Amino acid sequence: MHKLSAFLLTFLLCFAFTAPASAAWQPTVAVGILSAQTTVSIAVRSGTAVLKTDAKAKPMKTLRPGMSVTITTAGSQLAADGKPARTATLLVTSADEREPLTLAVNGRLYRGAIRTDLHGYAMTVVNIARTEDYLQGVVPQEMPSAWPRSAIEAQAVAARTFALANRGRHSAEGFDLCATTHCQSYGGVAAEETGSNAAIAATYGDVLTYRGKLIDAVFHTDSGGWTDSSKAVWGTDIPYLQPAKERATKTQPWTRKWTTSEFAAKLAKKKSIGTLKKIQLTPLTIGKSASDRSASGRVTAATFVGTKGSVRLTGNDLRSLLGLPSTLFDLRLDGTTVTATGYGAGHGLGLSQWGAKAFADAGQDAKTILAHYYTGTTLKELYRP
Repeated sequence: MHKLSAFLLTFLLCFAFTAPASAAWQPTVAVGILSAQTTVSIAVRSGTAVLKTDAKAKPMKTLRPGMSVTITTAGSQLAADGKPARTATLLVTSADEREPLTLAVNGRLYRGAIRTDLHGYAMTVVNIARTEDYLQGVVPQEMPSAWPRSAIEAQAVAARTFALANRGRHSAEGFDLCATTHCQSYGGVAAEETGSNAAIAATYGDVLTYRGKLIDAVFHTDSGGWTDSSKAVWGTDIPYLQPAKERATKTQPWTRKWTTSEFAAKLAKKKSIGTLKKIQLTPLTIGKSASDRSASGRVTAATFVGTKGSVRLTGNDLRSLLGLPSTLFDLRLDGTTVTATGYGAGHGLGLSQWGAKAFADAGQDAKTILAHYYTGTTLKELYRP
């Protein structure tokens, strides 16, 4: 998950807060679930669907439970059950917007509508789902449903806020969010769990705001003991993404080892320095900054000296080059071996999922957990059942 531009975020927030005030209203999100498809089967499992060229068009076909349509590419247009549709977009949606619809896309179940968009000679498949239905396929993918209820509720609020704040993130591809960890993992109906659904229902419509606007509620697996600031990780200061201490430190420990030649070969992707002779990096103390470490202790930069020169790399560069779980680590050169020892997993911003579990285990409610990780934010009911 990454930053959303200030302009796009402001635009989307205006839309979110000025939407219809109907008690039944809730936003929808368009999620890209498949790409580069030439054939897609869409079957109705519950509800009554209609096939259209777009939301305002007249129905081409009515589909009841047990019925299906096969959409294929046909040059510069799509075909439905072998019949050219003379369009680059086809939509399978509910015949009555008040009636829930469940569709199987190539056998996998999704709630809401399905749209196929032709790009070149292949299709992108998009699930247009109500936010709460979307969350049912997200939250258990991001946090185990067996975890304490308040931790899952905090995750549900963070996931809901992130989704609504980041609508349009993939606008160039024709949808809002992808179904991978780049946005949020989304598995449709197959991912749903009773415990997660209960937490989602308990927080229905709840989002986090800062000065009246939805926040970019990023989260990660485990901070290792101390979350970080957006300034340290992204280079941009975001007031609500500031360092926060966990209940425990040195969590999720990990170790990686390389020979000096293997390590130098990885560094050579940035700059060749010959045989590695020295590593310049302040020893790690979690929660303590240094000239080359952030306030949480994460590596901001390290210098490597070799027989043919030196190179200084950022912590994020090193994490990527070396395939490390986080930037909260030490590096040690011992003869012909380089060892990285670190803690946590993920970028370290916002809610720490394992940290939230620890707070929940200690009896903290979701509101308290969220306030701890997102500095100065307000929990707001954006819409209600």
